[in-house]
Amino acid sequence: MSKPFFRDLHARFDASGVRAMFAPRKPRHPLLRIALGLVGVAMLAVLLVVGVFVGAAMILFGIARRLLVRQPAPRRDTRIVDAEYRVVRNRDHHALR
Repeated sequence: MSKPFFRDLHARFDASGVRAMFAPRKPRHPLLRIALGLVGVAMLAVLLVVGVFVGAAMILFGIARRLLVRQPAPRRDTRIVDAEYRVVRNRDHHALR
């Protein structure tokens, strides 16, 4: 039941002008195709290089900030006592008397 519905829907979408409106068209002239391809590759390379430099700058800024801005060690609360505890399950144990 669903196959004919979707097949019909797909045929309607293909026949509409919506698909043609958003489909990119390649130019017919071969030199213009090559030029636009090179422009696309150049834009990709520029974005890649800028992304690498921005990422490296962010990492270097974080490292420099961590090295230059030292935070004082947190003060310890003197009311806290560090100890070890043991649970005694036997009620007749001599430590409970």
